[in-house]
Amino acid sequence: MEKIIETKICRYCGASFDITDKDLEFYEKVSPVFPLSQPFPQKEKGVEENLPLNWREDVIPAKGGIYENEKIPSNDSESEWQFSEQRPVSFHETGLNWGKSSNFEESGLKKYLIPPPTLCPHCREQRRLSFSNPMHLYKNVCWKCGKEIVSRFFLNSWFKNYCNECWSSEDWNQLEYWIDIDFNKSIFEQINYLIKNTPFQNLIWSASNVIHNSVYTNHTSEIHNSYLVFEANTINNSFYWFALKKSDYIMDSCFIWNSEYLYECVDCYDMFNSFFSRKSFWCKFSYFLDNCYNCSYCIACSNLNNKSYHLFNEPISKEKYNELIEKFKNYSLLIEFKNKFNLFTQNSIVKSSNLVGSENCLWNNIINSNNCSLSFDVLECNECKYCTNVNYSDDLFDISSYGEESWKMYESVSVWRYSHNILFSSIVWKWENLIYCIDVKKSRHCFACVNLENKEYCILNKQYTKEEYEILVPKIIEHMMIPPKSPSIEGESWAIVKQGEQEWWEFFPSSLSPFGYNETVANEYYPINTPPIPHPFPKKEKGNNSCLFSFSLGGKDAWKADRGTFNWSTYEAPFPKVEKIIPASKLPENITDIPDDILNWAIECEVTKKPFKIIKEELAFYRKHNLPIPRRHPDQRHLDRMSLRNPRHLYTRKCDKCGKEIQTTYAPERPEIVYCEECYNKEMY
Repeated sequence: MEKIIETKICRYCGASFDITDKDLEFYEKVSPVFPLSQPFPQKEKGVEENLPLNWREDVIPAKGGIYENEKIPSNDSESEWQFSEQRPVSFHETGLNWGKSSNFEESGLKKYLIPPPTLCPHCREQRRLSFSNPMHLYKNVCWKCGKEIVSRFFLNSWFKNYCNECWSSEDWNQLEYWIDIDFNKSIFEQINYLIKNTPFQNLIWSASNVIHNSVYTNHTSEIHNSYLVFEANTINNSFYWFALKKSDYIMDSCFIWNSEYLYECVDCYDMFNSFFSRKSFWCKFSYFLDNCYNCSYCIACSNLNNKSYHLFNEPISKEKYNELIEKFKNYSLLIEFKNKFNLFTQNSIVKSSNLVGSENCLWNNIINSNNCSLSFDVLECNECKYCTNVNYSDDLFDISSYGEESWKMYESVSVWRYSHNILFSSIVWKWENLIYCIDVKKSRHCFACVNLENKEYCILNKQYTKEEYEILVPKIIEHMMIPPKSPSIEGESWAIVKQGEQEWWEFFPSSLSPFGYNETVANEYYPINTPPIPHPFPKKEKGNNSCLFSFSLGGKDAWKADRGTFNWSTYEAPFPKVEKIIPASKLPENITDIPDDILNWAIECEVTKKPFKIIKEELAFYRKHNLPIPRRHPDQRHLDRMSLRNPRHLYTRKCDKCGKEIQTTYAPERPEIVYCEECYNKEMY
């Protein structure tokens, strides 16, 4: 049982959140360790010699990340000073044994303790996800060779991008973009310079030799013959989906593991030849399943286990089963049946949380895991907290997306396979000891670096020796612990750190993201509902036609308080070149009546009116499985699937069977009949 040490107030939204003894143990575990500071070797070119740790006499320095009496500048005057009202908890106040820290100093090492966060879990996740853009692809041009490419950046954006071939070539030096550390500026400001000036890889692929015939994919590895696939690995012949692992022939689905031949499925594991199903495991040859286990040849069933040939949870004959699935060729009959199924599931019992084969876990969609609390979409993990969409990993806190086969990571997003000791970073994979890095691959011992690969002991993209690195990084951390002397300009896109804010232990501010907020996963889980009002742009360079502008929240979103400055994209995709456009309502009802010529048409989405095309492999899939052509744009289909998932939010309500208090992703006002796990198991088994 975790012991609450402190209840804090989020400095963004004002919500309260708890810090427990287990939290403090984790922060201590992942805190970086460096040798006690020594002078630089004499005549180190470009680096100030014997730079003291504490170069500002007006501030009492932090000791090991803990502020006992540190003064910070007053908001009223630079000459007046005040004590910090909300300092990090001192470990000796917790009643825990933190004597290990002094032992480090006795052995010539110093641990730079990461104190508790200043933001609540939701605000921390929103900030991280504002750096994650896996699903928006654009036609662009490689800045190096000039050829047309598919990119995560739109044409004429502020950011350089190289095609994968140029990125991997040996005729350019990634380290030519280095800058020296400037202790008169914030570290985030210097990282922002690198973001604006270093070349990005056009797409996030693990390695070009394991991506085959899958140009229109992003955040993927080991993928073959696939199209519009995102955040996935080890897959083949799949189209239009998000978050898929070790699966083949998947169409229009999300959050799928170890499956084959699925269509319009959500949150399914180890499934085969199944369609329109959600939260189901080990099922095959079935349609419209909800929370079913080990079922086959079933249609429109909910909470069913170990059954075959059932319809609405009642037995049917094989002939009746075949008769029904024959009707699903027809679009109108399929939609009519889908509506009946949705009404049926509304009256079904639901379990408070979807936990499978897991112990001591809390939140939703956690499979074969242990001690994972306040986490969502977790597969085979241990000792995780505040994590989403991670698998096969241990010791993770505040990690969003992936994290496969990794350990000891904190406050990072899009961390890929085989990584450990990762702090405050975005899009990194393979290797270790990366702190405040963005788009860094196969590297280790790097601090505040952007767009590097196969490097070590780098700071701000400059190469150092191991000894130099271990001297300079602690000095930078101490610098990041001190609030800036003068306030930054509120409301400007270059306002990186505000008065009274330290940088150390905080993730990058959203204003540094190279993507518009509406391009990122953040807008999916934390949507901004009011039209953003742009701040004045800095004067643009000639020829810069960027579609990004900056804004702060207001209007209906003003309750979210000051979350800093975001970017917003106004990019609009060009109209596709096609022979003709057909409204979705004019498509033939039956898949057998669809001509081959549909591959040359554009279909007008029945909801958004956006045009979309059918590709050859997609049409073959529909014909093989007797499924009608979809009437909605792929983006709208993704939104429809995501609406079937419960929100990433925990509510307190009572079990509708025994009346005890439970925590669940079903809000109290929702109509579902929600049982605690004990009551649900008694009812179902």
